[in-house]
Amino acid sequence: MVFEGAVFSSASFDKADFSPKVLTCIDRSGMIDRVISVDEPDFKSVKQTAENHNILHVIPKSSYLLPGFTDLHVHAPQWPQAGLALDKPLNEWLQTYTFPLEAKYQNLDFAKKSYQSLVKELLANGTTTVLYFGSIHTEANLVLAQICADMGQRAFIGKVAMDNPDQTPDFYRDNSAQEALEQKEVFIQRLQKLQKETNSELVPVITPRFVPSCTDETLEGLGQLAKKYDLPIQSHCSESIWEDQYAIDRFGMRDAEVLDKFNLLTDKAVMAHGTQLSDSDLDLFNERNTAVAHCPISNIFFGSSVLPVRHVHDKNVELGMGTDIAGGYSPSIYRNIQQAVMSSQMLQDAGTRNARITAANAFYLATVGGAKALHIPTGQIKAGYKADLQIVNDQYSDVMSNNENDIFERLIYHTTKSQINEVYVSGKQVINRGENNGK
Repeated sequence: MVFEGAVFSSASFDKADFSPKVLTCIDRSGMIDRVISVDEPDFKSVKQTAENHNILHVIPKSSYLLPGFTDLHVHAPQWPQAGLALDKPLNEWLQTYTFPLEAKYQNLDFAKKSYQSLVKELLANGTTTVLYFGSIHTEANLVLAQICADMGQRAFIGKVAMDNPDQTPDFYRDNSAQEALEQKEVFIQRLQKLQKETNSELVPVITPRFVPSCTDETLEGLGQLAKKYDLPIQSHCSESIWEDQYAIDRFGMRDAEVLDKFNLLTDKAVMAHGTQLSDSDLDLFNERNTAVAHCPISNIFFGSSVLPVRHVHDKNVELGMGTDIAGGYSPSIYRNIQQAVMSSQMLQDAGTRNARITAANAFYLATVGGAKALHIPTGQIKAGYKADLQIVNDQYSDVMSNNENDIFERLIYHTTKSQINEVYVSGKQVINRGENNGK
């Protein structure tokens, strides 16, 4: 397939590039083969060849080709409670609402219905890659994986480990460290088998819920499994003052240090939130090449403060964007980009110097940052990258400025799923609203 039209793609943390008219050429493996500007000598011949083979897709005026988004933090089983009880303290929210909901996923019919809704919604919002927290149920997590394979979403999926009886309810926990680790290994092997059978982009992830939820034996065993299978790791780190203090009370060290002690901070690890990370923690993250998933909406409710994105970036720690469904009520990365910018201004207004970030900064997190955190070649529209794409309509183009910077910010601040007409993952169309099929 060859797309003809205007493209926005992140060039760097501080800059989004605009190309008003290019051919974006996708090969049969779903990779971007070339991006040809209108002034290159073979632009016309490549376009003509694509027309002759009926593979030219002309992007209509006032619509733009953007990279698909990577969501680095989604609690898949929490989707039915998105936006509920967010006025409650985190521990009460978990114990009263979240754990009872997640326990329902032992019912596979319930799991299938919920996960089909979630994956469809994320794709419709332009999210092509997701790092998922699952539930403790091996079978339900495999249901999620199958749905992602069927719908074409790239998915990194973790079976949650949580066995500490002091911090988890008796109706929803692993019965022992041995069970948690054995079932984790079963899940890894079965997901890898499913990936081969479906030829889909599925990756198992080592997933301790967070330090308070796990016994020492489980944390140690998960670190060993990550090394044995060379897998990504995800958890929460320094999400709240309570979480940090818990680690100090139990281990005599900070949350990040505990995870590192059990070999859970690696160059394949993504830790969510990080609002309480100290400079020494950030230095440790930098040393281990561990990434942070910035979850700006949920941090407003549960994070105890605002993540200083620019400071974290300046400390050379990789950052991506996460919705944190359901602590974050919106499945839209656009909505989280907007909140990231607003929260940074709040931080600056509270006295933190140089805290403000731009739309281009947050767009980088949602595309390049997330892709780097997961070590996948996507997030940019350039040769050698996966063709993860969204075609977005500028709904106000007839009444507002058509300066390229203004268009970009308008797309960032006004796009909802209603303006996302098509979505592609590795060159395969996964969403088509039927409004943007120019040939």
